[in-house]
Formats: sequence, C-alpha cells, structure tokens
Amino acid sequence: MNRLKGLRNLSVVLGVLALSLTSGAVRAADTIKVGILHSLSGTMAISETSLKDVALMTIDEINAKGGLLGKKLEPVVVDPASNWPLFAEKARQLLTQDKVDVVFGCWTSVSRKSVLPVFEELNGLLFYPVQYEGEELSQNVFYTGAAPNQQAIPAVEYLMSKDGGGAKRFILLGTDYVYPRTTNKILRAFLKSKGIPDKDIDESYTPFGHTDYQTIVANIKKFAAGGKTAVISTINGDSNVPFYKELGNQGIKAKDIPVVAFSVGEEELRGIDTKPLVGQLAAWNYFMSLKSPVNTAFVKEWKAYVAKNKLTGGAKRVTNDPMEATYIGMHMWAQAVAKSGTTQVDAVRTAMAGQTFKAPGGYLVKMDETNHHLHKPVLIGEVQANGQFQIVWQTKGPVRAQPWSPFIAGNENKNGVKLGNL
Repeated sequence: MNRLKGLRNLSVVLGVLALSLTSGAVRAADTIKVGILHSLSGTMAISETSLKDVALMTIDEINAKGGLLGKKLEPVVVDPASNWPLFAEKARQLLTQDKVDVVFGCWTSVSRKSVLPVFEELNGLLFYPVQYEGEELSQNVFYTGAAPNQQAIPAVEYLMSKDGGGAKRFILLGTDYVYPRTTNKILRAFLKSKGIPDKDIDESYTPFGHTDYQTIVANIKKFAAGGKTAVISTINGDSNVPFYKELGNQGIKAKDIPVVAFSVGEEELRGIDTKPLVGQLAAWNYFMSLKSPVNTAFVKEWKAYVAKNKLTGGAKRVTNDPMEATYIGMHMWAQAVAKSGTTQVDAVRTAMAGQTFKAPGGYLVKMDETNHHLHKPVLIGEVQANGQFQIVWQTKGPVRAQPWSPFIAGNENKNGVKLGNL
C-alpha cells in the first residue's frame, strides 16, 4: 500500500515538474532575446559601459511601447572584459546557449574581428556601433558607426584647411591594434595624395592601457617645431585620460598644436579637467550639444534612465556618438523585425535595406541598400571647458559610407558591390 502511495506521489511530482518545464519554455518563447556584448571591465570599460546602459534603456523604451511582434525584449548581458578572444567565446555563448535573436556590441575592431567568424558560421546578426577603419563588409554585421570617409578623411581635410589651421605636418598617434594602424595607412596614403611628404608624417603607437605619455608628448612638441603640425589621435580606451592630462601638463594649446581625436567623446572627457584642452578637436557624427527637439528628448530620456537606475556617475553622465549609434541600430532592427514579421536573420537582413530613422542628432539616417552602413553627417567639435563640444564644422547633409577606402590599391570597384555578389 505504501509502495503504491509512493508511486502516486512520484507521479504527481513528475507531472508538476513537467508542467513547470513546459511553462518555462512557453515563458521563454514569449520573449525576444537581445544580446549585449560590451566590456564592463578592463581598459575598454570606460567607453563600453555606457553602450550597455543605453542599450538597456532602448530595450525599456521599445518594451514600454508594446515590444515587438507581441513579445517583450529580454536583454542578455555578457562581459568580455576587454579580452579579445573572450569576445568570441561570449558571442558563441549568446548565439548557441542563450539563443539570442540579435547582438549589439563590440567597440574595438580587434573585438569585432574576433567575433566575426562566429557570427558568419552561425548566421548570427551583429550591430556594431563604433567608427572603424573600413576594409570589411559582412552579411552578418550592420555597421552603425562611421567609415573612414565619414570621420577620418573629413577631419584631416579640415585640419589642412584655413579654418582648421592649415596644418602641413602630421603626427599619427594610436593604440597598437588594427583600427589605428589601418586608419593611419589610409590617412598616410591620403596625405601623400595631397602632396605631404613622408618626412612630414610621424607615426607611433602605444599598447592598450598605456599610461605614461610624458616622452610622447615631449616628442610631439619637438616634431611640431618643424612647421605647422596637427595630431591625429586614434588612442582608445582609458589611455586617453593620461594622454590628455599630459597635454595639459606640458602646456600644449589647441591654437599651437591641434589634436583631433576619433575615439574621444563626452564620456571619455567626463573624468578629465578639460580646461587646458579647450579648443582641441574630435570628429564624430553626433555630439550631445546638438540643438534639436529629438536630441533634447533623447538626452532627457537618458538622464531620467540614469537617475531611475542609480547608475554610477549620476547627473554627470553624458550622451555620445557610439551611444547614439547603438540607439539608432536598435530602433532600425526593431523596425526591420516589425516589417518582416519575424526575428529570423535572413528576413531581417533584407528588411534592413533602406530603413530610415530620425536620429537624436536631428537628421534622418538611412541604412544603405547595398553595403550595411548608414548614411550619416560628419561633425567636428571643439572641446569646451564643461566637457561638451562646440560644433565648428559639419557636412551639409548625410554622407554615404565608403567601407573600402579609395586610397588603398585594389579598392577601386568595391564600394558599389552588393553584398550578395561578394
């Protein structure tokens, strides 16, 4: 009798367990999982943490409007810890274990190149929100940051112009990895096409996390003694803090040696005394100081999200270009999902072509029909004492990206090639 009762009890327990598992599966199917792949520790955390935060804010925003396809978005956040091989491991985890439908992430090009084979092997979808060196085009990536012709080339043209100071000599200073080296290869070829000889171009690199810039800044001053000089900085991550501090320590003024940065925005300047840096430059496609109703709303939403979630930095938290690019990418992906009626990668990829979105900067951006890059305006801003930027130059409208630089031999016919023909 006891044995029969025990079997009945076991049957009830198994039934409850089966029901629980089934309910869990149903609940899981009721959400759309979104992967967030950003360094929250290590040298790149200074830049990438805000991208994780704005991604979560955007997910909340979409969910508050009813989600997608009748389902809520569920974020899955992982920390690759500024470790490039770990990016690939975490990407595989997101796609195979967590079963996410899309991933928003990476900052450095070395992290993007680390995960790229994983996304191509598993047919995942990555939205990459940071300016980069180009020379890449993948079916599995949408690039919402700037290509070189949407940042680096216009910035150097500005430095060579009368308004930009008429520079004749150039220091190419970067972190030692693929983005700075490839960007500087492009810029060196561009400068040569403008008649700048090799002797007037100095090029040097420092490792990730480098902190001692005393000798490097002294060498900048020495090189600048040979004529009108500008510095083009592709330094990434927390190394920007000691670099800019050393510029101030050695009394380098923007009017004497302008520095234009491609990886320094409002977030990187937040922990620096910017008074000695007033007038130094950055080239981006968005600045927090842009005046437009949509940007006012974006900044207000961000400030409210920071306060509600008690994020580190509180009221001092700012918006910047890669945050805007993340926000744009998430909304465009959501539009493509709604248009196609599915999160299936091939369908979303097709629906992304030609998508438009009113960006926080106040302009309409478009996803190119053939090359997975955005049409975006180019802006150059001067550092102000309050850590914001005053816009001193901008294009008349959005610029179509050229992922393959025309200054690199062999790229002549690549910019018009459709992805399906690659």
